Amino acid sequence: MKTAVFRAGVTVVLGAAALAVWWPLWFLVFSALTPADELAATIGPALGQAAGQARWQLLPSWPTLQPLASLLLDTPQFFSMFWNSCFQVFPQLLGQLCVATPAAWALSRLRFRGRRGLMGLYILLMLLPFQVTMVPNYLVLNGLGLMDSHWALILPGCFSAFSVFVMARGFDAVPRALLEAAAIDGAGPFVTFWRIGLPLGVPGILSALVLAFLEGWNAIEQPMTFLKDPALWPLSLYLSSVGGQELAVAMAASLVMLAPAALIFRFGQPYLELGIQASGLKE
Repeated sequence: MKTAVFRAGVTVVLGAAALAVWWPLWFLVFSALTPADELAATIGPALGQAAGQARWQLLPSWPTLQPLASLLLDTPQFFSMFWNSCFQVFPQLLGQLCVATPAAWALSRLRFRGRRGLMGLYILLMLLPFQVTMVPNYLVLNGLGLMDSHWALILPGCFSAFSVFVMARGFDAVPRALLEAAAIDGAGPFVTFWRIGLPLGVPGILSALVLAFLEGWNAIEQPMTFLKDPALWPLSLYLSSVGGQELAVAMAASLVMLAPAALIFRFGQPYLELGIQASGLKE
């Protein structure tokens, strides 16, 4: 009897926690389908846009696609910022694939003097917040003449220490016996990396790229610091440029902004889980 009551209590608690996690997404989706006047009447008082008391409705009284239509058809600034985000994020992923992958393999599988110290330096750089590295990055980018351009975000993102760390932990899961067998068969370091390291390290590589995409897509501080021209701003800064009277459009924009990150996470989740599992394996 006590066991059944305990299980029922655990189920209720976990169900309430699940609903609490899903509530912001529910609120966002149905707010994007709510007419502008109804949204202003229900949420507007909380933002100082209307008199009265704010309230939240579980469902809109009359769902509409007008906010999404206004965003997608009558807001060219949104599309400009969307393509800015694509121009800034995807080159970062390509750069990490070309730079972080061989660096992670070297730190994981090659033995050379100073390897542990170099790995410690990567961990230190990974732990430093952006506020600490902001000034050095600014000085370097300004010296290279890259300020106020897409390269001001692409170049630092290509050399992310976090991606190197995640990929290195994934490469640690490659069996050493397999590498020794390849060496006996005459495979050199590059062939071993290309034929063995890359195929077996795919989970760690893809998990690092998924996390890098989520970080770059939602970046706020870096664009605000390095990009002064609003024409270069990414989608993550769009909401700050939306007027207070465009609450329905802001909700629709939030939903559309969430879609690419949700899709990437959804289809990359298996690799992300495999990468996390591989990073915890020890020989």
